[in-house]
Amino acid sequence: MDLSLFWPDATYVAFDTETTGKYPLDAEICEIAAVKWRNGQEIGRYQTLIKPTHRMSEEVIKIHNITNEMVVDAPPIGAKIGEFHEFLGDAVPVAHHAPFDLGFLSIEFENQRLPLPSTPVLCTSLLSRAVIPESPNHRLQTLVSFLGIEGGQAHRALDDAIACLALMFKCLDRVGKYKTVAEVLAAQGPELNWRDYSLHNLHANRVMAEIIKALRAKQPVEIVYSGGSRPGEARTVMPLGIVRNPNGDFLVAREEKCGTNRSLEEVPKRYFLEKIKKARS
Repeated sequence: MDLSLFWPDATYVAFDTETTGKYPLDAEICEIAAVKWRNGQEIGRYQTLIKPTHRMSEEVIKIHNITNEMVVDAPPIGAKIGEFHEFLGDAVPVAHHAPFDLGFLSIEFENQRLPLPSTPVLCTSLLSRAVIPESPNHRLQTLVSFLGIEGGQAHRALDDAIACLALMFKCLDRVGKYKTVAEVLAAQGPELNWRDYSLHNLHANRVMAEIIKALRAKQPVEIVYSGGSRPGEARTVMPLGIVRNPNGDFLVAREEKCGTNRSLEEVPKRYFLEKIKKARS
């Protein structure tokens, strides 16, 4: 995509995923949907349910209302991720709270040896913070209500993708139509590049490779962390997931209580990846 185009002349794909949990590696995608816009009109839609490898919990089902029965005959992610990759093409990708979706999708693209898209992602959560500061908060459903956008069924991928596209245009109206795509992306603040969410790149680091191994095996890992109240001390944690964030990726984990027989603290903690100096699973 030519980022020097004025934004009305570009092609956009607003997309959303629904998942079986909060964290990539631990959870999976159970629905993908997208809507494509070009030359002032919608030109295509994509939607598919995905069958995860494990049953979904009732807690997760209450969020998106996708039941285990709904996905029992759905295709696996490997059979559909290529279709979504093709639908995305070289359009400007758009998502609300985009880092969440990028964390899941980048893994699946790499699992199927698909190249990560080169066009940076436009995040309507970030952009709305910059241009709609008067909103009570910047959750998608709050913005939908605040701006009078038709929101459909919250937490279903296609309705959220459609709402995201409408929100993008509300934001772009405030940015001004004589701005380029590059200027719009700059207005959101952090640049969101797919390569920064690559699991392969993360796995190339030996410390991160140990953490990823422990995550996949659902086993504890000993880390040396340079932050917190005990910098430089080894501690054992049960990893729950890795969160990819433009302000710094971090591990979410429950730490083993000091002086106990491997019991874990109730409240998970964040461990910024750049501060994890050693790991042994």
